[in-house]
Amino acid sequence: MRTILYILQKEFIQVFRNKTMLPIIFILPLVQLIILVYAASLELKDIKMEVVDFDNSSISREIISGFQASPFYTITDFKHSVDEAEKSIIDNTADVVMVIPAGIEKDLLNGMSPGVQFQIDAINGMTAGLINSYSSQILMGINTKLSARLMRFSDQVPQMKQIEISRRFWYNAGLNYKHYMVPGILVILVTVIGMFLTALNIVREKEMGTIEQINVTPIKKYQFMMGKLIPFLIIGLFELALGLTFGWIVFDLPFRGSLLVLFAFAFLYLILVLGFGLLLSTISNTQQQVMFMSFFFLLVFILMSGLFTPIETMPHWAQQVNIINPFAYFMKVNRMVLLKGSGFADLTKEFLYIGIYATVVLSFAVKYYRKTV
Repeated sequence: MRTILYILQKEFIQVFRNKTMLPIIFILPLVQLIILVYAASLELKDIKMEVVDFDNSSISREIISGFQASPFYTITDFKHSVDEAEKSIIDNTADVVMVIPAGIEKDLLNGMSPGVQFQIDAINGMTAGLINSYSSQILMGINTKLSARLMRFSDQVPQMKQIEISRRFWYNAGLNYKHYMVPGILVILVTVIGMFLTALNIVREKEMGTIEQINVTPIKKYQFMMGKLIPFLIIGLFELALGLTFGWIVFDLPFRGSLLVLFAFAFLYLILVLGFGLLLSTISNTQQQVMFMSFFFLLVFILMSGLFTPIETMPHWAQQVNIINPFAYFMKVNRMVLLKGSGFADLTKEFLYIGIYATVVLSFAVKYYRKTV
């Protein structure tokens, strides 16, 4: 035990003497949290729309007013032909063109079902899907109001009561995108800092030659690994606490679940990712090698974690591969505890998987570390 304490003392002294590492630990996460939460958003708030109105009726003006009232749309221009509007999409000055056909008011009064055309720039498939969804919802709302008004003033159509739809959004009632993003961004920051610092620590000692001085001592492999892991485990938990506090103050992040459950899972998770960093450092000889390998795994894990696209929408094979993605587990647990208020009983499977995963990875890290002079 005394041997491990001496190694811990050495590691903390090295960390606080390194002027480059201190800003990475204390300042960089907060700056990244602010930037990424505001930047990494799937919300569309400035959709540029151009309108081609061939009807010029009260109904067509009401449809246009419905889109003007939406906070997501900005009607930039009114065109007289579809070709002119299509040129705007090609020139990238419009995201969508709404074409209102001639006779739409007459068709509605005669009980027919006219259509409104949306021509959407679909270079970005995700953006096009959101524009289509927003436009359809707005048009459905306008259509419901128009239908109710026409039925009320029609002698031929019997009066019908409208079905009232009330919605209740659970766990994030205000649909605040920041409440969804902050837990996910925190997972990335804690993981990247923990894994990078741990991986670079041993490799840096290899490059400086100080690892040889440790190798000739009677320190056992597990003692050396624990001495390398525990300081960054403490730093990782501190980073999580700092990020949660910052998210609560700046983004009004809710805390509906038990922080004890969250930090218990974070403890297991950090053992896993730090063990992963130790494993990468034991099989690398230079900082460049370990950074390339870390970037490869981090890029794959982040893109498949469910931060930007739901895991349920991925192909079946990708969902199966995601079983070995630690980001996906912690991201799910973080959101469930903070937003849903889930407890340990709801997260038993995640605790079990991460516990087994951490044991396996850490065992490999200890096995592959060789004390050679």
